[in-house]
Parts: sequence; structure tokens; C-alpha cells
Amino acid sequence: MASANLLRFVDFGRKIICVGRNYSEHAVELGNAIPEKPLLFLKPTSAYVEEGSPIKIPVGCSSLHHEIELGVVIKSKFTKVKPEDVMSHVGGFCLALDMTARDFQDEAKKKGHPWTLAKGFDTSCPVSPFIPREQILDPHNVELWCSVNGVARQRGLTKDMIFNVPTLLSYISTYFTLEPGDVVLTGTPSGVGPVKVGDVIEGGITNVLTMKFMVEK
Repeated sequence: MASANLLRFVDFGRKIICVGRNYSEHAVELGNAIPEKPLLFLKPTSAYVEEGSPIKIPVGCSSLHHEIELGVVIKSKFTKVKPEDVMSHVGGFCLALDMTARDFQDEAKKKGHPWTLAKGFDTSCPVSPFIPREQILDPHNVELWCSVNGVARQRGLTKDMIFNVPTLLSYISTYFTLEPGDVVLTGTPSGVGPVKVGDVIEGGITNVLTMKFMVEK
């Protein structure tokens, strides 16, 4: 599939696969052990929200957190591909927020329950427009940042990922067939924190793009 056809990946991609705790400082800030292999979870594509529409706090949530992430947009179907061969299946990138109902997640973790409600609610995946590969030649040399109401919250470098992009895609493809328009979110750097109704979240990839979202009830 040509990159031009990926411009509307949010309309036809079939899944969003997310990687948890892929930056050691973020794992530590939440009191979690650094993983020995990628920690995966899913968001439905109904979680997507684009600029111009708000992030909505899910019913009953009292602690909604922002997590800025680099997303990898898949251009061709593959399964069980080695790390050294996997980047030929990448069409481009996006910037995303993995919005997390932290109180829902903490309760689920205590009970040993899945995180689905905490991670997959409507508007839990604010996303930027598609970024062609030629704009990010090296996904491991990217600076991500996030601010709330103009105050810096997160700033991190993708070179600090525990598992790099080829490792992640190869590992994921061992268990999930990846298809055109699918997105892999590669984890968030430290500095995650709460937002409330009326807050404005701005995120960016330095020298590439920015995006902005309002939080509503």
C-alpha cells in the first residue's frame, strides 16, 4: 500500500497495539518493574480522536492521565518477520496520546483484572495526522514532548526505549498479524500526569509537528 493511501489510517486500520513500560524512567515513576519482554495491550480503533474534537473523561474516572507516544503506521501485511527485515513494512508514523484512566487501571491491577476499560474508552487515543517515513528517517532519534496548559510535562528521546522499533514489530508479529493501517504505539517517557476538564494538552515531535486537544467531560 502506497504511503499516500495511509493518510487516513484512522479510517481503515483494524487495531492499535500498545507497548507498556517501554521507557525505564516511566516504569519506575509508576512503581513498576522494568519488563524483560514487551508488555502489550490493545485499544479499539473507536478510541481514535483527531484534532478539532475533544478528549472526553470516561464516566466515573477521577484520574485521567496523558501519555505521549510515537506511533508506527503499518503499510503492508506481515507475520513472524525478523527484526532485520521488519522496517520494510512500515509506511510512516504518527504522534499519539495514550490517555489512561489511572484510577481504573490501579483498581484493575490490584484485582488482577485486564486494563481494557482504563485504556480503550472512546477518545483514549488522540492522534496526529500521518507522518511519511521521509520526515522521520530514524525513529530512534526523535524527541517527544507534552505540555498541559502551556506547562511542560513530558520530554523524552526515543533512543531511550527499552525495546526499539524493529524489536517491537518483530515480537508483535510473532503473535499478531499486522495489517495496513494498523498502529503500534511504542511507549511513553516519564512525566505522565493528570488532566481535568478545560485543560489543553499539546504534544509534539520536535521539528516535525505539534497537536492540541481540549479535555471535556
